[in-house]
Amino acid sequence: MKTAPSLSALQRNATFNSLDNQHFDLLIVGGGITGAGIALDAASRGLSTALFEMQDFAAGTSSRSTKLIHGGLRYLKQLEISLVREVGQERAIIYQNAPHIVRPRQMLLPIIREGSLGKYGTSVGLYVYDFLAGVDSKERRTMHTPEEVTAMEPLLRTDILEGGGLYWEYQTDDARLTIEVLKTAAEYGNQAINYATVSGFHYNEAGKMTGIKVTDLLTNRSINVYGKAIINAAGPWVDEVRSKDDVVRGKHLQLTKGVHLVFAYKRLPLKEAVYFDVKDGRMIFAIPKDNTTYVGTTDTHYHDQTERPQVTPDDVVYLLDALNDMFPTVKLTVKDIKSSWAGLRPLIHEEGKSPSELSRKDEIFVSKSGLFSMAGGKLTGFRKMAERVVDEVVKKLYKEQARPIEVCSTDTITFSGGNFKHPDKIPAYISTLVTKYTADQFNTAQIAALVYKYGSNTEIICQLYDDLATQHPRLSPNKRLLLAELHYGIQYEMVTNLCDFLIRRTGRLYFERETLEDIYFLLLDELAKVLGINKQTQLQYLHDFEKEYEAVVSFKKEMIVDNNE
Repeated sequence: MKTAPSLSALQRNATFNSLDNQHFDLLIVGGGITGAGIALDAASRGLSTALFEMQDFAAGTSSRSTKLIHGGLRYLKQLEISLVREVGQERAIIYQNAPHIVRPRQMLLPIIREGSLGKYGTSVGLYVYDFLAGVDSKERRTMHTPEEVTAMEPLLRTDILEGGGLYWEYQTDDARLTIEVLKTAAEYGNQAINYATVSGFHYNEAGKMTGIKVTDLLTNRSINVYGKAIINAAGPWVDEVRSKDDVVRGKHLQLTKGVHLVFAYKRLPLKEAVYFDVKDGRMIFAIPKDNTTYVGTTDTHYHDQTERPQVTPDDVVYLLDALNDMFPTVKLTVKDIKSSWAGLRPLIHEEGKSPSELSRKDEIFVSKSGLFSMAGGKLTGFRKMAERVVDEVVKKLYKEQARPIEVCSTDTITFSGGNFKHPDKIPAYISTLVTKYTADQFNTAQIAALVYKYGSNTEIICQLYDDLATQHPRLSPNKRLLLAELHYGIQYEMVTNLCDFLIRRTGRLYFERETLEDIYFLLLDELAKVLGINKQTQLQYLHDFEKEYEAVVSFKKEMIVDNNE
């Protein structure tokens, strides 16, 4: 049964306090895409659920991926057939459920001399890839000559080009996908709180886990919440959570780091998204997005602090060398980098394997106390991962009960903002809003940017824009629209600070960093006014954001000095 959404920062403290000593069917630790998917699956089956995230929602891996809903072509090379089949088929389902933030993207795979795949291998590989994923006939791979590939992408190096294949993936905003899933779970009754860390567990006399102690990091208040089952979906922190329950033995996580760099589109003006070979055998994506092109990813073992992994000069050199080798005329330097991000893949350790060879399969660990831990996996497979672990929970809960076991139905649930009969209807929806706000001088690109973030919820933002007219009569339409976006984030997406809004809810730090100096003080003032934030907390939020603002280019100063640029 759907209910009114409860993901409001205005009600956050009251919601948190109301959970004290409450009992649920299921508690979820972790508010990335895995935890969000579990919450939606369980809540839509009728289980009472609550989710707690120690940072902001999607602050870990789920805002730091390559931002693709893709089938994992490289996993086909590793003969992980079942994984390729599953995630390939999941692409179509997620696109159907969230057409506003999951969009088809044509990818060009150049075949190069002495590359990882030759002409025949690429053709067969892409055919098998399409077959396993059940790709629609309009999106099946096509093979092309070197001349055709050069016409498609003139920046490609031609002396080693032997042809290429065109195939389809789906581009997304990973953090927004996570928040839309959480908002949908809230409609089914899930309670979710960000900045709430699990600081301990409760057990019965038999040693079985019965609940958790949760500390609100914004108020320092702690509560106890109880559940018939508890799932650890903490991503890179899975083993850390497991260790609070028992010593981690046997299988454990192996974290690997992936890095992405963002360039102005005019400095890397690709006509096609390209997935290309690097000399060491790895592969890299170069993907146009609005006024930028972003590039990644690296794949290295990671052993440092788990929160906020950073891009290093070595990472930058690796990607710049790869780019300048494949696109020799662009001559990119560190000065051209506009922003960056680094993320951690929580893979399951396999002795003797390199980072690129580790499987992306997911696995469920169950401790002696009954704690379920969801490990491994990838963004595209989040819905099936959730189905598998909730199936196990349901078996446990209903083992001795006559209650019928509900089955997963998330393949047919439209995510928040995705209320379009067909993706083809989105352009008409954009045109309608543009026509309505012509007097305010909004162009199609501005409205489209909102719709491809918020989908059918854009109308709420437009209403908030109208409501703010009396409060901010002297603000330009553009800045008033920005504040309307912020108000939406506060009321519907539990935005509590600048980083929540400018990184996870909108992606502006990564893709529009150069525009932020003119707006973030305005946003902070409005945030403080709406949430009643005191001056000390305001200054802390300002410090936190400026730290992130500098972190995405922190490598630049060191590299430019070293290279005497």
